[in-house]
Amino acid sequence: MALTNAGVQRLLADSGEAREWVSPRTDLVTALLGVWFGIGLMIDAWAHSNLAELETFFTPWHAVFYSGFAAVSGWIIWQAWRNVRKGRQGLAAVPMGYLAGLVAVPGFAAFGFADMMWHTFLGIEQSVDILFSPSHLGLIATMTLIITTPLRSAWNAPDLGDRPSFGRLLPALVGLAFAATLVSLFLSYGDAMQWSAGGVVEAFSSVDERGADRLASSMIITNVVLLAPVLFLLRRWRLPFGSVTLMYAVGVLMPGAQTAFENLPVLLGFVAAGVVNDLLIRWLRPSAVRRGAFWGFAGLSAFTTWSLYLAVASVAAGRTPAVPELLTGAPIVAGLVGLVLGVLLLPNAADTGRA
Repeated sequence: MALTNAGVQRLLADSGEAREWVSPRTDLVTALLGVWFGIGLMIDAWAHSNLAELETFFTPWHAVFYSGFAAVSGWIIWQAWRNVRKGRQGLAAVPMGYLAGLVAVPGFAAFGFADMMWHTFLGIEQSVDILFSPSHLGLIATMTLIITTPLRSAWNAPDLGDRPSFGRLLPALVGLAFAATLVSLFLSYGDAMQWSAGGVVEAFSSVDERGADRLASSMIITNVVLLAPVLFLLRRWRLPFGSVTLMYAVGVLMPGAQTAFENLPVLLGFVAAGVVNDLLIRWLRPSAVRRGAFWGFAGLSAFTTWSLYLAVASVAAGRTPAVPELLTGAPIVAGLVGLVLGVLLLPNAADTGRA
């Protein structure tokens, strides 16, 4: 035991070399394995939402989910181990951006074991309680750290300037987009993307029922979940065209899985909103040094996204909501919330530091 502890201590002792960045290809593999991981979770979410009874932890969808974890985790560990084989030790062996993901790997495994024990002794959750299970919350937190590894790797990569190409930024976009789907999953009770077109129109056709309240609240929550990652990226990079379209296309996969894609027109409306947002970015050129454009994009992005949401729902349902204040005012509220979010994320322009 003493020899083992001494060996571990020597391995963890930092050898002092400057940490290195991995290649763009390595980040892309990390992102693609993260897609496997994320798709596995979506399949599991579909099962919990659409199958009547789940009585065991050992299911085909859990197999896809945990095999994805094994694949991406093994790849991340290998990036550090290959540096150990070159003589690096401690932090010097861990590539830039990969430390948090590496630390999260054993954490996820521990929460996975806890989840198995939870289901074995307490059963399988079938309702909103699944979103508050401590083991599930631990899994989602560590999973977020793992799949956003390409984003952290790209953040200060020396070959990635302020205006990256779409291909070079792709791993970071995929990682952040799938992380946003994890947030939307655990806020499913307030996810406007899960509403059907008929449900949207029905909810905004009366103020006497609680449907309008629920939909309006869900729109605000989903607005923040969709927009915050885009604004976060715009503080760092001038996003290439197609970035928001990709993120929104990934973003609809989780609610689509949960609803078995029965509300496809509504989901496709968000993909169209991603295209509109990319056009807004090309027009306004928002960035950390263009605060006015950043704020303008934040407000217009939210307004156009939720205007499209209501328009698509109305067309798909064959009628418009009967309460004009809700139909016209809800996108304005979303736009104002987007503006506030933009102000909070970029209170001062990066070039002047003045208010």
